[in-house]
Amino acid sequence: MQHTPHPLLGGLSPAEFLRDYWHKKPLLIRGALTDVGPHVDFAWLAELAQQDDVESRLIECRNGRWHLEQGPFRPSRFKKLPDSDWTVLVQNVNHHLPHVANILWRFNFIPYARLDDLMISYAPPGGTVGPHFDSYDVFLLQVGGRKSWKISAQQQMELVDGAPLKILSEFHCEQEFILEHGDMLYLPPRYAHYGVAIEPGMTYSIGFRAPTSQELATQFLIYLQDRVCLDGIYADPEIAYQDEPAQISDAMIDQVAGMLAELRWDRATIADFLGHYLTEPKAHVFYDAPEDELDEEEFATLAMQNGIVLDLKSQILYIEEQFYCNAELLATDPADRASWQHLANQRCLPGSAVSATMLALLYEGYLAGYWHLADPVAQ
Repeated sequence: MQHTPHPLLGGLSPAEFLRDYWHKKPLLIRGALTDVGPHVDFAWLAELAQQDDVESRLIECRNGRWHLEQGPFRPSRFKKLPDSDWTVLVQNVNHHLPHVANILWRFNFIPYARLDDLMISYAPPGGTVGPHFDSYDVFLLQVGGRKSWKISAQQQMELVDGAPLKILSEFHCEQEFILEHGDMLYLPPRYAHYGVAIEPGMTYSIGFRAPTSQELATQFLIYLQDRVCLDGIYADPEIAYQDEPAQISDAMIDQVAGMLAELRWDRATIADFLGHYLTEPKAHVFYDAPEDELDEEEFATLAMQNGIVLDLKSQILYIEEQFYCNAELLATDPADRASWQHLANQRCLPGSAVSATMLALLYEGYLAGYWHLADPVAQ
């Protein structure tokens, strides 16, 4: 598969793309994906931007000044917008529309552990978020209309002081492309780009996770605090008199240093941390339990008949025998490893692959809204 030309990569194989472009240089792909499924119009996107559990933004540039508003928005806000020079952006649209989620998971030539979300931005003529750079890889797919993209490998990354967005104070265009419906532009991290809508249209942005070292360290320490239990208590039976009582003594520093030196972690600890961290839903994500809850026997019959599909908001990753879903370690049976791998990789599992030893855990996940019974009509 890695050496077979991929339709999203303009005839390149995943191996060629990863070797020559990923994290290295831009790639323009004409006609990468023209069939994007049912049309997502601005009215639908605006409705989504009104919901509390959706991250959305409205960006305008008026008289040379940038303005940023965070959603959720009132319906009246969109009625006041002019005919040009604004952009509405909605994150994680893949959580709300199955056909949009299917587009995101088609980028499976990159590990799911790196795949983040599919954001949709809508802009009338002149709409832009300004010249900027991202700290992560991104694919920019044009859907409807036309958009101008100017890009630059410039090293100057100074930002406009006081702006509500990370706008580059200087931008030196090196290449310019006009993207039409179905065209896609890949950009590596920290590659400056500046998109301006020529006609009303949307950009589907496929983004990838790139946590900073500080974020990883912070989250790892949070992970450790819930799992580390050190024995002992601070004690100083040989405490010496101090002429200066406000001074923290060397003896106290040495003893506490020794206590904290008991903190230990290894590769297995890091692997377990990543399993939890990389599948943890964002703060605004919630799962819906089934409205008409089946009992365990009814569920088992239908699961083995129709199969299982992951919820649009769910993610399963695995490390050897350990499977993680939505920041939880699943108590899987080693004999079912192939079936759980199939569910994680394909985001669905046929009924023929559902074993009796999976049913209790599958029922728990069904009740939590992590996955659902497959629709036999859709198969």
